[in-house]
Amino acid sequence: MTQQSSNSRRAFMKKSLFVLSSIPFVEGAIRSDRAFAQDVPPQPLDENEAQAKALGYVHDASKTDTAKFPKRAQPGGETQFCNNCALFISAPVKLAGQEGEWGKCAIFPQGAVNAKGWCNSWSPKA
Repeated sequence: MTQQSSNSRRAFMKKSLFVLSSIPFVEGAIRSDRAFAQDVPPQPLDENEAQAKALGYVHDASKTDTAKFPKRAQPGGETQFCNNCALFISAPVKLAGQEGEWGKCAIFPQGAVNAKGWCNSWSPKA
């Protein structure tokens, strides 16, 4: 076996391993702009759940208790909704038997949040 053919095989193997190991990253980048139904919790978040209640989450942002959560009453608060929050991590989808569109929130993994909902953790998307 010559030195050149040995180097060629070695180079081929290195390149092949690199390409094969990068497939999951490329696939993830391709899928990242799509929302899949299994990504969104199948049931709406319970507004009475302890964490939701503590953060003032409501399915309808117009029903926010602004005395308790004045952030929503401040100038610009009328434009704050889950679907334009940095913590809303999926494209809105329809849930069976539910009004409106719903999505996944980084703070509430246990249930879907309404795209027109609000909580005190609202932060603008970059």
